[in-house]
Amino acid sequence: MKIGLFGIGLNTYWGQFEGLLDRLEGYRREIADRIGAMGVEVTDAGMVDDPTKADAAALLKENDVELVFLYISTYALSSTVLPVVSRLNVPVVVLNLQPTAAIDYDYINSLGDRGRMTGEWLANCQACSVPEVACVFNRLGLRYDIVTGYLGEESVWEQIGGWVEAARVAHALRHDRMGVLGHYYCGMLDVYTDLTKMSGVFGTHFELLEMCQLKELRDGVTAEEVQAKIDEFYDTFEVSSECERAEIERAARTSVALDKLVKKYDLGSMAYYYEGASGNDYENVVTSVIAGNTLLTGKNIPVAGECEVKNAEAMKIMAEFGAGGSFSEPYAMDFEDDVVLWGHDGPAHFAIAEGRVGLVPLPIYHGKPGKGLSIQMTVKHGPVTLLSVVEGRDGIFLLVAEGESVPGKVLNIGNTNSRYRFGIGARAFMDAWSKAGPAHHCAIGTGHIADKIGKLAFLLSIPVVKIS
Repeated sequence: MKIGLFGIGLNTYWGQFEGLLDRLEGYRREIADRIGAMGVEVTDAGMVDDPTKADAAALLKENDVELVFLYISTYALSSTVLPVVSRLNVPVVVLNLQPTAAIDYDYINSLGDRGRMTGEWLANCQACSVPEVACVFNRLGLRYDIVTGYLGEESVWEQIGGWVEAARVAHALRHDRMGVLGHYYCGMLDVYTDLTKMSGVFGTHFELLEMCQLKELRDGVTAEEVQAKIDEFYDTFEVSSECERAEIERAARTSVALDKLVKKYDLGSMAYYYEGASGNDYENVVTSVIAGNTLLTGKNIPVAGECEVKNAEAMKIMAEFGAGGSFSEPYAMDFEDDVVLWGHDGPAHFAIAEGRVGLVPLPIYHGKPGKGLSIQMTVKHGPVTLLSVVEGRDGIFLLVAEGESVPGKVLNIGNTNSRYRFGIGARAFMDAWSKAGPAHHCAIGTGHIADKIGKLAFLLSIPVVKIS
């Protein structure tokens, strides 16, 4: 993934103030080096100090940059920057970064030469052009944001790092191939979605898959592959002694087939559900997918049950941010402890569990046909972020909230049960979250990353709503 960078200044200054250009170029190179150290390739289009240098835009477009940082190195005319930005079809983040936290007033005043003094001042004159640039961008509807501070300020680099990380996630979504296996859970109107809109917003390709494709792969699984997968189950999960050997083998065979399906179609995420005639071969497959889909999810190939495509996208976002992203839904409230309980009997993200993840038998899948193995886990105690991809009346947006996963009693019913506390309280949270209009599923990840998700929404040019 490539990040673009260019600086702006005023070429009239270079002949007036010796050494100023070299100094400002040095600051830009410092910025380029620090961004490059974040694990991305930086396309540095250099100093744009005259409208005729708008060919910098061509260089940035040729390199297919995901995001452009515009460094205001000193005062620059808005007529200089506009020809570049107007030709780019990517968001721009304006860097209003001084060399230091404050001007060295005593040093500049001691120079005794107002020409030299002015040159020193201009090396610290980044803020002067920010309102001018913003004014022009606003009037022309160009997308931008601003980072203000100084080069050695850690919070500045945290913000820049957040932008780079958000750009990396946007890039990953645009190159993701999501499998849609089976069909929606009939009657869950909130889950239904417009794949065309989803593809248009996130750039994700949707590969429509049939159960027969998974069954064909499953039929070809060898005994050696099944045993290797069983070994993986025992390495990854706390396998309950209640699990019958036949159920473990059934789940292992399906898990191997799921791995093959992902590899065959180069999938980075998946949503699934199937319900057909009782006792058919596909029912045997779909009632044994939870363990395998949990393994995939924990390897950052998120899988959402009940064919919740929007939630698979939310899980993918959380996974790409390194936060996990576990499939969940609210199912009860504890008014005595002021917490909301969330869980699901579907696949989980085992890498963000509190302790070992249990693999347990379920005698019946509530609301679904059949029986089989399921996952029992609690999300790691500490800060968490909830994310929902919402399809509203006016289009797609992101819904986010930050809270805490807290210890306490949960039901041991073969679900991913956790207790979550929110700053506004359980009642206000449930009301506000529900009124925002999400489907009843969401992706839960560790850490507080709402700010990064907000940056991603900006890059995708969609709204973000934060419940706080």
